[in-house]
Amino acid sequence: MSDDNSQSVSGFRSRLLPESGAPAGYAWLIDRFGLEVPLPPRMTAIAERHHPESTDAWQMLTPRHAPDDSLAGHLELALKWEGVNLLVLSSLFRVLPDDEVTRAVQEKPTGAYARRLWFLFEWLTGRTLDVPEPGKVRAVSVLDKKQQFAMDDAPVSSRHKVRNNLPGTPAFCPLVWRSTALERYRGMLLAEQAREIIGRTHPDVVRRAAAFLLLEDSKASFQIEGEQPRPTRAARWGQIIAEAGTIPPSIEELERLQSVVIEDSRFVDLGLRKGGGFVGLHDRQTGQPLPDHISARAMDLRELLDGAVTYLRRALDGGMDPVVTAAAVSFGFIYIHPFEDGNGRIHRWFIHHVLAQAGYNPPGVVFPVSAVMFRQVEEYHRLLESYSKPLLQLIEWRATENGNVEVLNETADFYRYFDATLHAEFLYQCVADTVSHDLPREVRYLQSYDEFSRRVQEMVDMPESTIELLVRFLKQGGGSLSKRARSREFEALTQSEVDQVEALYDECFSE
Repeated sequence: MSDDNSQSVSGFRSRLLPESGAPAGYAWLIDRFGLEVPLPPRMTAIAERHHPESTDAWQMLTPRHAPDDSLAGHLELALKWEGVNLLVLSSLFRVLPDDEVTRAVQEKPTGAYARRLWFLFEWLTGRTLDVPEPGKVRAVSVLDKKQQFAMDDAPVSSRHKVRNNLPGTPAFCPLVWRSTALERYRGMLLAEQAREIIGRTHPDVVRRAAAFLLLEDSKASFQIEGEQPRPTRAARWGQIIAEAGTIPPSIEELERLQSVVIEDSRFVDLGLRKGGGFVGLHDRQTGQPLPDHISARAMDLRELLDGAVTYLRRALDGGMDPVVTAAAVSFGFIYIHPFEDGNGRIHRWFIHHVLAQAGYNPPGVVFPVSAVMFRQVEEYHRLLESYSKPLLQLIEWRATENGNVEVLNETADFYRYFDATLHAEFLYQCVADTVSHDLPREVRYLQSYDEFSRRVQEMVDMPESTIELLVRFLKQGGGSLSKRARSREFEALTQSEVDQVEALYDECFSE
């Protein structure tokens, strides 16, 4: 691509445009300065015609939106039309001399976009620009809340006259776009729906439903990792999930959780990794690593995890959407992958912790999001790969003698500043499924079971444990008792009673 922003192209770094156009904003910056970053999920180009069609991958603007062919022009277009991309900006500020940023800011020193740029440079780099204060101007927010999720309660930087509503710190700050899907899920008022279901349900049924959903989530969290946990192990992890939200997370607390997940640590070094980390296989002949995902470097783990914990606290205190916050922190954790083993279950624990701390789910009820993820495990894996695979092309590494990887370039920003929009959409969909499907289904089942049990006991004196067995046999037989059950466990029932029990089961459990 030429430095001249008027030259149209049909593709940009293997991504085709929907029609000819000149990449602008972040795409122009990436190309002009050779930035090695994952491409933003959606980029911007200036179309040749005045009625272009945009796609999920490209925002096509009309020729009248073409920016000045300069650093300042494309930075302003990026902030105005594409929001804040911390990963691109951080990479840009690493290669751009400070005086060039100073000149870009001073082109419009009191302008809203210039002040945001000035703040973001100093926030990301820790370096101070020689720029005079803008005087009496109205403070503007770093993030446009119509574009991206941001804190409601945010402090003002008097130096820049900018309201810092970024949910994190320079150590960790994934951002999420206000997509159509996220706005739809937010409009469903899922937390209120769940409370309405619980409010009209008998407390005993709520208690039993909560216990079942908790165990289902615990088992599913192991199954996602390809494990079939023993009942005691699933119950133990379920208790940890039930306590989520009560103990503030810290590196020490995360290490404690790992020790609960990993019962037999003879072949696992517990605690933060001391070497490289990757997810993938080894070549059968050579033992060389074949990574699908490369984790953060060991030297960056503490800063990244401390940043994630601060993000969680800052975002919730600042009024950020709890599900969006949970997605950013939990998926950030899984990409960082700080432990040798146990990362997946702790990643899902983070979701429960954030939702519980925010008071999003009804008291005592855990949304079994792991069960939904397990039902959609292929989609879950595709989501993880949507960021991991492009990242592999940007990470320089070599194999170590013990079959691990050693990362050779700076990679921490890849884990600090990723776009978590797709992750928030996926998690919101999981929460929506638990509220619209799992929770009411379990409540209906228990109500049906109680009705069936009561009416069976009106027919015949039968202990509760035997009724549980009866329901299990009827479920296995599609509503009919098998010959085996009728000749053994329930041989005492007459044919008339069997007919009545089967009819009653159909009546109570017809849904």
